[in-house]
Amino acid sequence: MRILIVEDDADLSQFIRKGLREEGHAVDQAANGEDGLLFASTYAYDLLILDVMLPKLDGMELCRQLRAKGNTMPILLLTARASIQDKVTGFDIGADDYLTKPFAFAELLARIRALLRRGGPHTLSRLTVADLELDPATRRVWRGRQEILLTNKEYALLEYLLRNKNRVLTRTTIIEHVWDINYDPMTNIVDAHIRALRAKIDRDHSPPLITTVRGAGYMLETPEESS
Repeated sequence: MRILIVEDDADLSQFIRKGLREEGHAVDQAANGEDGLLFASTYAYDLLILDVMLPKLDGMELCRQLRAKGNTMPILLLTARASIQDKVTGFDIGADDYLTKPFAFAELLARIRALLRRGGPHTLSRLTVADLELDPATRRVWRGRQEILLTNKEYALLEYLLRNKNRVLTRTTIIEHVWDINYDPMTNIVDAHIRALRAKIDRDHSPPLITTVRGAGYMLETPEESS
């Protein structure tokens, strides 16, 4: 997933970002509510981790404004305030979950997985095309009977291609969903990772599944629908 963290505690924000990136997620950060609102209104995120006590614009108001604009991404509130009324207020304005500081990172991951499951009945189902199979629950990948070991970024790229199979994905679209805003736009980062992924997924297997659409981007295509 691509996740936005809006947290003014720099140490905590970096701690969460590091842990989430190790889990294979793309992560952006904002240190105040105004920047958080700008990021959330500009880019497509799968999840917002939102501190309540923020400078410039507090988390409750940020959440309220996003919901008023029709933004439906899951929002997880982080706060040191643990009263029932605070939690009720958070849920009433549109938050999906509420985690009280201090918290264990394992619990944060568990809550993120729970929010991911709410995204749809098939979100954590195994993804398949031909003899290629990806299990989001265990982050394992197979082609035929052979398990394929991928880096975190290769895995994220393959999962995104599988969730959008038979659909042409531009390089810009791929970057927006697999990388964070700190990527270097002067590099051929998408092409390089596609080459690395093809070497593992397609080189020793038939038929090849990752297709280059000249002048447009890339597509993971089912053999039955290949022309």
